[in-house]
Amino acid sequence: MRQVRIERLGHLGDGLGEGVIVPRALPGELVEGEARDGRLEGVRILDPAPERVAPPCPHFRRCGGCAVQHLRDDAVAEWKTGIVRHALAAQGIQAEIEIVSTSPPLSRRRAVLAARRTKKGALAGYHMRGSDEIVAVPECRVLHPSLLDALPVAEALAEAGASRKDSLDVAVTLTEAGLDVSVSGGKRLDERLRTRLAQLAARHDLARLTWNGEPVAQARPPVLHFGRAVVSPPPGAFLQPTAEGEAALVARVRALLAGAGRVADLFAGCGTFALPLAETAEVHAVEGEAAMLAALDAGWRRARGLKRVTTETRDLFRRPLDPAELARFDAAVIDPPRQGAAAQVAALAQARVPRIAHVSCNPATFARDTAALVAAGYRMGPITVVDQFRWSPHVELVAGLALTHMPGGDRE
Repeated sequence: MRQVRIERLGHLGDGLGEGVIVPRALPGELVEGEARDGRLEGVRILDPAPERVAPPCPHFRRCGGCAVQHLRDDAVAEWKTGIVRHALAAQGIQAEIEIVSTSPPLSRRRAVLAARRTKKGALAGYHMRGSDEIVAVPECRVLHPSLLDALPVAEALAEAGASRKDSLDVAVTLTEAGLDVSVSGGKRLDERLRTRLAQLAARHDLARLTWNGEPVAQARPPVLHFGRAVVSPPPGAFLQPTAEGEAALVARVRALLAGAGRVADLFAGCGTFALPLAETAEVHAVEGEAAMLAALDAGWRRARGLKRVTTETRDLFRRPLDPAELARFDAAVIDPPRQGAAAQVAALAQARVPRIAHVSCNPATFARDTAALVAAGYRMGPITVVDQFRWSPHVELVAGLALTHMPGGDRE
């Protein structure tokens, strides 16, 4: 047996100390266990940290969905701000973190469940950490209660259309019209399976069911409000995972870009930012997925009192808006995927767009892209950390950048 004093939390929420990884250990704790392949197994906590609490979810020890339910909430917020500070420090940037906005328990409105046929029926839930084994999570403390209602739906879908070897990915979104379900990994859709799935959708009162990208049933359009606009996203579309997190991000972006007349919304999705911003500014929304832009455009056309919104389907990784195209905007919001948007950020800097609201789900690429803007003469204001993935290692954030000067001289 080996005793280890934990030094810090790693980026996945495990304890790190003396060259080993210790699952579910906290900084300052003295632990004991068997060291194997760089990990401590069969861990006993000999000296618990004062920040340690009883996990609120009975599934915590087996489920891989949450990493730090055993850590007090204020310490979780401190850990996540530390992740942001560390990423920025690696790029030589110091920043003020103004707010940590944490979504409450039972608020996740979007999730991907795993579902598999079994000898006795089917099983749906989350994977164990680092395993293909599925853990049922009927008392999950993260999912909205209406998403918990999707667990028996996922099991029924697996019984109807999963092979015995492979599991289904069941993407479930809680919309204002009910559950929107999109399944991937299932059997080929033939008429018999289509009929069975349509009956299942009706029995569970699903708003919409999509199977391997093909529509199967729609009782009513699944819709969400983005500001004054009502949008029906395409199946599987990206959406913010909680309503509270989305509200925090939108409020901050609107405050950062207040007074702007023409805004570019880059990686616009279905209009999370574009449509609320259109209440006071003309917006050009750019996104690589045509179906999401079609939903955004339809929502804008049905809404009243919004300024002009134009859309452009474009792969911003391969063909970012260039400085000449960006010159007509006095502000931009950019919300790229986890890999960031180095090429598009470089074009924004060259175009010298006066104000940028930078939203990110990856502190490391946020710091990299922000460093490029700072080098080009932008000054970053306070950061808002938005924790929509409660008790997980994921961190989202938003900050404003304003053009102050060109390196080596004053702004023209």
